[in-house]
Amino acid sequence: MSSDNVIDDVIDIEGLTVRYGRKTAVDNVTITIPRGSVYALLGRNGAGKSSLVRCLLGQQKPTAGAIRLFGDDVWRRRAALMERVGVVSEDADAPPEMPVAALSRFCARLYARWDDKLVADRLRRFGISPQTRFGDLSKGQKKQVSLALALAMSPDLLVLDDPTLGLDVVARKSLFEEVITELADRGITVLVTTHDLGGIETLADRIGILKDGALILEEEMEALKSRFRRIRYPAAVARAVVSNFDEVAFEAPVGAEVTPMSLEEIFIAVAGEGAQS
Repeated sequence: MSSDNVIDDVIDIEGLTVRYGRKTAVDNVTITIPRGSVYALLGRNGAGKSSLVRCLLGQQKPTAGAIRLFGDDVWRRRAALMERVGVVSEDADAPPEMPVAALSRFCARLYARWDDKLVADRLRRFGISPQTRFGDLSKGQKKQVSLALALAMSPDLLVLDDPTLGLDVVARKSLFEEVITELADRGITVLVTTHDLGGIETLADRIGILKDGALILEEEMEALKSRFRRIRYPAAVARAVVSNFDEVAFEAPVGAEVTPMSLEEIFIAVAGEGAQS
């Protein structure tokens, strides 16, 4: 086993392929995520994100390829590796009759680096009583509890699988702000799948976009945003997207308006209906 002291890449996905019968859900995907970074994995429904995350967490054996966490094979050493991975899933789930405090005590027995004070502080900030039954919490509160529990285990890697799905604007903002605070305080590595492109745009260091199982785009956020521009020709009422914009070399046509694009606009241009992969 490799010493973690010399492992700079927390996640190393190599040639990952997942098939269900004749359907290929993940098609030869290779991704490397360095320590301390925030990686956003994007894609429309059915693009392969969930299958990739299940393989990453050792819940599913890939058809081909390999995944290493902290230098070790996740399928062979899942039990030990999951001690270092916090997860906030799309659907926060726990016994509905169990009070939040009891849920925290249950989790504390499973993780050696559990931090009770962190859970209590975060629940207080969220305004959630530890005596509240999990089933009586709103959807947003369930996600907040899940985040508090995931961070209380003192993870080196935090996996957020569409954590803001179904939340209102205030709840989404609150959840991402909590993650940002943790990143600043502890420097953990984050992998997030999300449809909330506006929320993740200011948080992610690097972006990967899946389409029909294939990784069609993968690069640093700032580099991505610097090379995409929308060009509008007012006279012709026409628009075009430039994906290799160079501010020095590019000469816009007379009368054309050149504007930056948001992550959401880039995603639609790359992975939306009619986009070429």
